[in-house]
Amino acid sequence: MRRHKFHLLCQIILLSFIFSCKKDNSEKAIPPEENNFCDKLHFTEKGKLSQELAKLKPLKEGKTGVYVLEEGGEAMMSRAWLSANAEKSIDIQYFIFSTDNVGLIACDYLVRAADRGVKVRLLIDDILVDASINDLLTLDAHPNIELKIYNPGVNLGKNIFGKAKKILTDFRSANQRMHNKTFIVDDQVVITGGRNIADEYFDFDHAYNFRDRDVLFIGPASKDVKISFDDYWGSDLSLAVTKLVEAKKTANINIDRFEKLHNYACNPENFWPQIRTRIEELPNSFQRIQDSDLFVWVDSIRYISDKPGKNDHTKGLKGGGLSTDALIKLVQEAESSIDIQTPYLVSTELSRDVFKAAFERGVKIRILTNSLASTDNVEAFSGYQKDRKKLLEAGVRIFEYKPDAAIRKQIMAKDLQSKLDFSPIFGLHAKSMVVDNKITVIGTFNLDPRSAHLNTECLSIIDSKEIAASVSKGMETEFQSDNSWETTLDFNPDSLVPKGKRIKTWTRKIIPKGVL
Repeated sequence: MRRHKFHLLCQIILLSFIFSCKKDNSEKAIPPEENNFCDKLHFTEKGKLSQELAKLKPLKEGKTGVYVLEEGGEAMMSRAWLSANAEKSIDIQYFIFSTDNVGLIACDYLVRAADRGVKVRLLIDDILVDASINDLLTLDAHPNIELKIYNPGVNLGKNIFGKAKKILTDFRSANQRMHNKTFIVDDQVVITGGRNIADEYFDFDHAYNFRDRDVLFIGPASKDVKISFDDYWGSDLSLAVTKLVEAKKTANINIDRFEKLHNYACNPENFWPQIRTRIEELPNSFQRIQDSDLFVWVDSIRYISDKPGKNDHTKGLKGGGLSTDALIKLVQEAESSIDIQTPYLVSTELSRDVFKAAFERGVKIRILTNSLASTDNVEAFSGYQKDRKKLLEAGVRIFEYKPDAAIRKQIMAKDLQSKLDFSPIFGLHAKSMVVDNKITVIGTFNLDPRSAHLNTECLSIIDSKEIAASVSKGMETEFQSDNSWETTLDFNPDSLVPKGKRIKTWTRKIIPKGVL
């Protein structure tokens, strides 16, 4: 399980040691008799995305197709199918892009696409890059792949002293991370939402997985996402990976490592046989999405993305942003109900006042967040604990996710779950909101000061009763007692957690709320 926030200098230094000790798994050999699977795993002919899109009549009428990706397996397969069928370009922007099984398979698909002539641009935030400089340089060395790092200085290309200097001398800048998550194919198809690229975001980790949500859309709304991506790509904060190291270190890039990457992707020891079976069925994935009743054509989607750097404030840890303003406006305009899922719930006086005002005009507000038992981030939970009572007093009903939520059996890849002899813990990672049963927000924004003021975030605001009903159905299930506890002024489930984790959380209360 990965931590994906940072708070104090000691935590960042610890992360640097972890990253420096990263084991290179790409050297594993693949038995000759298993090479035949490589031919099944990847499309070698030129992609055919345009052929599929040409069949969509509403697309020609200027509408945008929307499909919510609830299951991790489906979210992974959709990305894989799109990579395999891209014809012109793949633009990718992530906070975390790990080199675990899912990450390496994803990289292999990108290399295969680049081999076909597809132009690939990959932008990753610096703080939690889980790969060596040499691995990144190797990927960037492909003539059709460009790789940039957002706001470098606290991880890649820096020793422990360089990282410490950055934190101590430029604390605000070091805390301004790119939390956007976008996957754009041929400028026409987009996947965006809460998921990073790592095993636990796609329900394939053995120990801990995230309940998450993405949205796929096809059509005109993709243009706004591409414009935002280009803004980030051209920003002074986005630096080519080759600029992070001395020139002499880039001289001997081993392109043969692409073959080793391919072998890794094909080796059944590295990727479960059940997953390989689903990959073989990829040609049906796009058609299955189109045929689903949950694929909805809408007139427009409002895509809101913060500007690189978030805001122009140079002092303190506040400043807001476009995504913050958009969410406040939605709450202020709500008429009857607001249902929210957020993994981290660190309230401020402003957010509590906004919710209280909505409650006082008759709006019913429910928020599902992680319990102490399910959270991967005790630092954020400690901030939530401080003001949980105040939020309840503001009229908000709060539900806390159970680590053994019954729903996890349904949202894990079904053909995998039946073969597992263990049940991983699940934590909430979805960042979604449904307003008045007609407006749905799916994005990257956590309800905490970091998302409000420091991290850049993106939101897809969808005005569709059909999409709202679909997302609300899933939320309603997770509000039920099999999946979450309702926290009240008289009860919370903190005491059900082992004493060690409770003490660890208590010690984090010294962390300033602004960086949680």
